[in-house]
Amino acid sequence: MSLLKLDAATIKFGGLVAVNAVSFELNKGDLFGLIGPNGAGKTTTFNIVTGVYKPTSGTITFKGRSIGGTPSNKIASLGIARTFQNIRLFKALSVLENVVVGGYLRHNTGLMSALAYLPPSINETNRLKAEAMELLKVVNLAHVADVRSADLSYGMQRRLEIARAMATQPELLLLDEPAAGMNPLEKEELLVMVKKIRDEHGMTVLLIEHDMRFVMNLCEKIVVLDHGEEIASGPPSAIRNDPKVIAAYLGEAV
Repeated sequence: MSLLKLDAATIKFGGLVAVNAVSFELNKGDLFGLIGPNGAGKTTTFNIVTGVYKPTSGTITFKGRSIGGTPSNKIASLGIARTFQNIRLFKALSVLENVVVGGYLRHNTGLMSALAYLPPSINETNRLKAEAMELLKVVNLAHVADVRSADLSYGMQRRLEIARAMATQPELLLLDEPAAGMNPLEKEELLVMVKKIRDEHGMTVLLIEHDMRFVMNLCEKIVVLDHGEEIASGPPSAIRNDPKVIAAYLGEAV
């Protein structure tokens, strides 16, 4: 059984078809890329997977369960987490606190215990802080744990968003342009880091990215969208030389 499956997923906004009958599936452990030129429908596809939008038609299943139209908070509790194209950190909180917030999705103590600051709540919070520190080590941010997140460089903020998403303990991690704004060295470090997230933390990864070198060096499977429709799918070697993909990016006739 596939981990995530889209079958003819479609979403319309009035007369605009933003995503049209897109179908693909991810198996556990995949490093999967979703690419295409600007306006291709990539982020909209992320949004229908994560409950931001309800698909107009078609189906989306996660571990065999239909999730089309499920609210975002329930999607997260099922085991799907994401980052955003526009960074959405809690800017006034520290780096560590941002990751702890993600961990509260799996918080086991009740509200009254937390308000009264009872031992179970204290122990739970300490556990979340310890887990958050381990995740900061994964994304190479442990040395700035106490720094306000707004004071981080752009590339470091990108990595912090990944750590916060990982704190929800997802099975499927969606990364929306994780390498955006990074210099070449940061991109190389990110590539190694994402592979480590899959190999050592058991997370399946679906990412959107415009840096083709990054995608081709990281992803094992790729789907290409153009104007909301799938135009190609396969391994990097096939995508790299596909005439339809070249035309979509360069505007040349097929």
